[in-house]
Amino acid sequence: MMRKDNPQLPNTELCEKLLSNENLKAAFIKVKKNGGAAGIDKMKVCELDTYLDSNIKDIKSKIISRKYKFKAVKRVEIPKDNGKTRMLGIPTVLDRFVQQLVVQVITPLFEPTFSAFSYGYRPKRSAEDAVRQAQIYIAEGYKYVVDMDLSKFFDTVNHDKLMGLVDETLEDKDIRRLIFSSLKSGVMDNGFKGETNVGTPQGGVISPILSNIYLTPFDKEMEKRGVKFIRYADDILCKDFHRISYGKFLSMESFQISSNILKKTYTVRLTLPEGAFITINSKTSFE
Repeated sequence: MMRKDNPQLPNTELCEKLLSNENLKAAFIKVKKNGGAAGIDKMKVCELDTYLDSNIKDIKSKIISRKYKFKAVKRVEIPKDNGKTRMLGIPTVLDRFVQQLVVQVITPLFEPTFSAFSYGYRPKRSAEDAVRQAQIYIAEGYKYVVDMDLSKFFDTVNHDKLMGLVDETLEDKDIRRLIFSSLKSGVMDNGFKGETNVGTPQGGVISPILSNIYLTPFDKEMEKRGVKFIRYADDILCKDFHRISYGKFLSMESFQISSNILKKTYTVRLTLPEGAFITINSKTSFE
């Protein structure tokens, strides 16, 4: 419910925190530090401070009144190491700022719900921590690894399922609306705007935490089934016991378990890149 006594004030405590001077300053610093290309409005990161000086009251008012609208993301292609290309969606600098405001207030709510074996895009966690966990598994005698990718993960996220998972933890409707609006912002490709009915743009500030929210049920099911795994965003490593005659079979079994969970719960599928099955020895490196 929107407050009627003073419509210029935030409707909820979380929205009040989102629009606090402390959160606004932290988001501005983060966006400036991250840099990046301009979105469809061509505003550069270096122009954000001047824009906010003149428009912050209007931005806050639109968020409070639930009228803030995210602009379409700019579709760009970047080359991958394997010779293929990856599609990125670049939000405007202002939209990145607003998304950062949201990320900073919802992160403390969702962090406790995430798996201990999820390492990507989380505070106080890094790729180095994932490597250390891999080393722990090796020391425990797990000698076979299957390296799996979630095929086109960011392009296939189901919005209804994602928002259902968001609703399990987030009760604030104002923040929920901002999240949903960012998902439905659309995409601008060669001058033509298209709808975004699925997916979350790889390049959006809010996409990493949304991907972790989306994949947490997968992580928990893997834990429940006793599969030794490490997930870093949409990359997954599964490890199996060192019995040489069964090692690769067990790794394939882990892949099948993972694949079945994803088929049952999501609209994404696993792929096995070249060299997916790895036998660990003294020369194996996860760096």
